Amino acid sequence: MITYVGTPKLETDRLILEKFKLGDAQKVFDHWISDERVTDNRVNAAHTAVSQTVQRVANIVSQYEKEDFCYWAVKLKDSGELIGEIDLYDFEEATGNCEVSYSLGYRWWNQGYGTEALRAVIEFGFRHMNLHKIAAAHNTDNPASGRIMSKAGMVQEGIVRDMIRNSKGQYKDCAIYGILQGEYFSKGLGDSVLIVEDSEK
Repeated sequence: MITYVGTPKLETDRLILEKFKLGDAQKVFDHWISDERVTDNRVNAAHTAVSQTVQRVANIVSQYEKEDFCYWAVKLKDSGELIGEIDLYDFEEATGNCEVSYSLGYRWWNQGYGTEALRAVIEFGFRHMNLHKIAAAHNTDNPASGRIMSKAGMVQEGIVRDMIRNSKGQYKDCAIYGILQGEYFSKGLGDSVLIVEDSEK
């Protein structure tokens, strides 16, 4: 049985994961969603006008009142700089399974931030939401994302051919990863330094 608690604030060694605010739209636009190096790994095209991003962030913010909505802004703890986003979605009540996705601005690639954010959300999902399984997928031509998943304890389960079609009309094969609650705790992957605060009501 999934326990929904919305989008509480999560804290790791170097990061704070918290709710987006309407005022974040410009940073979202500047830092990743207008950058094709990032959006080439997403289904939707890069934003070409900040007004698109304002609408997107407003849509996210409007859903925080729902307890089954889990969508975090990823910020550096020392500076408060907004560097990316991560979310849990597609919850299945029958199985207790869901998926996770994330994006980080190009400036912050290859510094371990993606792994740190993913570990925090996996820990939250298993320890506080009682999820059974968390799955993720990445384009096979983006192996760096697979390394993030592996470092967070996820296991590659297979490859789905032509799983997505990107904004340029290109079909992409995707590698599927997953991690089970039981193996997460049995392998001692739990992050003891994670701090979870009650979400704002």
